[in-house]
Amino acid sequence: MKKYKIYETERLFLSPTLIEDAAFVLELLNSPKWIQNIGDRKVHSLEEAEAYIRTKMLPQLEELGFGNYTLVRKTDGAKMGSSGLYNRDGIEGVDIGFAMLPGFEGKGYAFEAANKLMQLAKGEFQLSKVSGITLETNKASQGLLEKIGLKFSKIVKLPHDPEELMLYELTL
Repeated sequence: MKKYKIYETERLFLSPTLIEDAAFVLELLNSPKWIQNIGDRKVHSLEEAEAYIRTKMLPQLEELGFGNYTLVRKTDGAKMGSSGLYNRDGIEGVDIGFAMLPGFEGKGYAFEAANKLMQLAKGEFQLSKVSGITLETNKASQGLLEKIGLKFSKIVKLPHDPEELMLYELTL
């Protein structure tokens, strides 16, 4: 199996999401805020979570060298959320995203991870632009996108998605 780079912050490991993270991915994708703010991915079993990782996450990691990261707390190894840089249809540059399990929200972990990904985007990954999308009702996400330096640009609709989304952007 290919060895992927794990990144580190003061409190976290950002570990590429792999098949062995399926139970965590199943829990995250079915958490109330994920469904409310990101959408129901129709992943309801361990097998479906494994397939989701295999088809939606690993191909980009293989192709581009970055993708979805599981946020692991250093002190106890708890898998708390995810953050990543995504090559998404309809978005110029990569889309930065983040989601936390309910028990870990509001503690600065998503900011810590997203901030690290912004550093990597500019440095190691040599990206020229980072974008972020969020629902107009998701004030927490908007605040975090602004805190990491992105600015609101316009309202957009992505291919195959009926929702209007707020697009934030930052040229690196």
